[in-house]
Amino acid sequence: MKRTGKYFSLFLFQNPGVHPGPKPQMQFLETVTRGLIVLCITMAIVLSSIAVCDGHWLLSDGKMFGLWYFCTTEDGAQPNCTTDLTQAAIEGLPVRLVFCRTVVSFAVVAAIFGLELLVMSQVCEGQDARRRWAFGSVLVLLSAVLAATGLLGFVLLLRSQASLLGFTLTFWCQFTAVFLLFINGMSGHHIHNMVLLPTGERGKY
Repeated sequence: MKRTGKYFSLFLFQNPGVHPGPKPQMQFLETVTRGLIVLCITMAIVLSSIAVCDGHWLLSDGKMFGLWYFCTTEDGAQPNCTTDLTQAAIEGLPVRLVFCRTVVSFAVVAAIFGLELLVMSQVCEGQDARRRWAFGSVLVLLSAVLAATGLLGFVLLLRSQASLLGFTLTFWCQFTAVFLLFINGMSGHHIHNMVLLPTGERGKY
């Protein structure tokens, strides 16, 4: 029995590409990291959904500008809101806001599909799991780009009315969602390429 173990050790030493398998600690770390990525993306989707559905992102001089409505407010009175964005008296506002809300809406959809693929990859094995994780990470990054485009477009469109204190809580929810989507999309892509396998299998993941 001892002789067999000695020969097996010599075989492993002479063939560095052969290993018993990945360390349990590395498998645990990878699982926890992937779980945190999925959790953060879920939070980003919730924040972005709230921000898009509410849509009131900027308050300036008694006027509230949003993705869907334009509102006028007075002291002690309820906001008077309308979907007729031409009342804001800003040239090109209705058409450009259509672009902004379209891209942020597609961003939420892309993030949802990306999250679904990431979750499905956790219950699969082999190449299917790796492909789903990789494609899900790409969708999350695409979602971050779309959300950032819509957010930046809104700020540039209303830059003359915008101020740091004028942005509403839902605007900052969208800003946080963009940050989370980008960071976790990049992390997911990095995890896919990161060396977590034994030395002999590096670069094959």
